[in-house]
Amino acid sequence: MTVKEQWIVSDPNVMMGKPVIAGTRITVELILEKLAAGETIEQILDAHPRLTREAVLAAIAFAKEALRADVIYPVTEGTR
Repeated sequence: MTVKEQWIVSDPNVMMGKPVIAGTRITVELILEKLAAGETIEQILDAHPRLTREAVLAAIAFAKEALRADVIYPVTEGTR
């Protein structure tokens, strides 16, 4: 079991199966949204006391791995 696998779990009965931090209902998606909105890891930890820095970093690593499997081609105005 990798470090990510001990932190990130998916259960169809929890948050509709979205990947969450183990033992919480905090989704990887929520963590990424907060980071994208400019929140720091410290601010996220303050808002969610059940989280740890390691859990947040595991969420980021999980997202990186998920995106690695997909090829994303940005659409520009000239190609629509």
